[in-house]
Amino acid sequence: MMIKMSLPLPPKIFLPPSNSPPTHHHQAPPPLAPPRAAISIAIPETGLGRTGTIHEESTSSAFRDYQSLFLSQRSETVEPVVIKPIEASIPVDFPSGTYYLAGPGLFEDDHGSTVHPLDGHGYLRAFHIDGSKRKATFTAKYVKTEAKQEEHDPVTDTWRFTHRGPFSVLKGGKRFGNTKVMKNVANTSVLKWAGRLLCLWEGGEPYEIESGSLDTVGRFNVAINGCDDDSDRDVAGHDIWDTAAGLLKPILQGVFKMPPKRFLSHYKIDDRRNRLLTVTCNAEDMLLPRSNFTFCEYDSEFKLIQTREYKIDDHMMIHDWAVTDTHYVLFANRVKLNLIGSMAAMCGMSPMVSALTLNPSNESSPIYLLPRFSEKSMGGRDWRVPVEVSSQLWLIHSGNAYETREDNGDLKIQIQASACSYRWFDFQKMFGYDWQSSKLDPSVMNLNRGDDKLLPHLVKVSMTLDAIGNCKSCDVEPLNGWNKPSDFPVINSSWSGEKNKYMYCASSSGTRRELPHFPFDMVVKFDLDSNTVRTWSTGARRFVGEPMFVPKSSSEGEEDDGYIIVVEYAVSVERCFLVILDAKKIGESDAVVTRLAVPRNLTFPMGFHGIIVGNDQEGDDSVPLNNMFGYSTSLRSMTQGKGEFATEYKEHSDVSNEVQAQLVNAHN
Repeated sequence: MMIKMSLPLPPKIFLPPSNSPPTHHHQAPPPLAPPRAAISIAIPETGLGRTGTIHEESTSSAFRDYQSLFLSQRSETVEPVVIKPIEASIPVDFPSGTYYLAGPGLFEDDHGSTVHPLDGHGYLRAFHIDGSKRKATFTAKYVKTEAKQEEHDPVTDTWRFTHRGPFSVLKGGKRFGNTKVMKNVANTSVLKWAGRLLCLWEGGEPYEIESGSLDTVGRFNVAINGCDDDSDRDVAGHDIWDTAAGLLKPILQGVFKMPPKRFLSHYKIDDRRNRLLTVTCNAEDMLLPRSNFTFCEYDSEFKLIQTREYKIDDHMMIHDWAVTDTHYVLFANRVKLNLIGSMAAMCGMSPMVSALTLNPSNESSPIYLLPRFSEKSMGGRDWRVPVEVSSQLWLIHSGNAYETREDNGDLKIQIQASACSYRWFDFQKMFGYDWQSSKLDPSVMNLNRGDDKLLPHLVKVSMTLDAIGNCKSCDVEPLNGWNKPSDFPVINSSWSGEKNKYMYCASSSGTRRELPHFPFDMVVKFDLDSNTVRTWSTGARRFVGEPMFVPKSSSEGEEDDGYIIVVEYAVSVERCFLVILDAKKIGESDAVVTRLAVPRNLTFPMGFHGIIVGNDQEGDDSVPLNNMFGYSTSLRSMTQGKGEFATEYKEHSDVSNEVQAQLVNAHN
């Protein structure tokens, strides 16, 4: 049986089973939005008999529930919509601000083409919360990227996909010979810096958004203001691969319209130095056995003040990374060129990602420690030689990283992150999407390989380097021994870059027989000092996205004195809720502070990454409250002494006196 939803048919309604939890709204629901299309999936016929056993109902329900997470939402808000609590109310000490959540919104056009969830057009959601008034509103709009304006007809409100997308091919549009492959959909993460709100994607420049209305301003050139010091280029001399890169550039940029740099969607904020840190990769590196990474650091006015470029003789695919006071940290997720796949991709017969395949050639995993300011900070160690972790790890997301200097001169670095094995990870089938059949199959994300350690889980990587940079030890272990499938690690950002006691993530309870690993249905709290784990679980047939930590406005400085906010996707009733949890009470029955209901006609598909920004005294939401990607607003770091801050910069001889003075003044 094939379940497929597309215009102009009315939306398919899946009735919840008899034991489904009751809906939490008591008023008549508002009218449904225009029909919302879903990626088509096939429910397997095997095992479905006429008896209607529990196992058969569970399999069918699991496929329908999974599909509900990727229903397209074509409606946008004209004005902010009031959202009301269905449990309790917003606490008065919840800091007023806005939770922005990026993610895809559309997966199927009106001509038979479907796309991978990672290629879905960016749909920005915004929850505006006023703690003092205990009120909240909701806004959602599509990011008007160039691809969106080309593929959407605003007069008829119809869509025709023309770009293949890195993970997708087209069936209802031009397929063979289609050179439109890098569709910048601005759907992955959100950044607020220097008064600008930006939506980021993994392969192009960010798009600037007006923070109140969510109207798209346009593409934003992050390097528009130039750089005072562009001399830090840690690259080797010209070689054969530079020649190959020179031949590939005009083809990729001229024919396939690929940007020269691939802008990573994960960034870091170093609040101690008041800097934004970003990474770009060269487009041609996708087809070459080496990697170029350019790290940029911007001041509070978005002025580029430092760049460092590293050429690494390792073919890598990087999504997230880590940073400490003196190092950029890269986990080498190794890939290799697939010649047959690359030829098929260039011809339009397969997605562009088919040009790559995983490369688990070594039993160990390399970690590159790149000097952030000066190679002197590494004790003369050659950064081109990675530190080797004894097990294979594919890094997904970084939660926190920090370093400490011991009395004997040893440098200890710890990274807390989510990782999985190469055997589990398959970027060509992520979320269960099959580009050949345009189907979404949840079993791909829930394969039972008999080893939980293969699945995404939280790990702690600990490294010790001696005074001259030699690696004395490098260990990896599950965080607090927790082996359940988990991702989206986050901490109280005031402890970013420092030793933290608590960490939070989304995880799976494993209670769904057909969906044991993904989607997630729990929020987990780790106490790293006591080595304990506490959890909060959703109700039946409900899932959660990325959790975020929000410190209380009346917080006295305790690390877990705040709230966790998370979007709950209640697929049984096709509703989304914003849930606020008391971080201290996770694991207790009364952890839920309030649950806010998004109007039924604005129910949105699963999001990716978000950010919370608070209101300053003038009412402009420009003060970051939390940033899952690394450094963020730190109340404690703002109290550091002026002398200590200035001394730190003098230790790095490659930072000019002028830049040192600017940074010290900005910090003070």
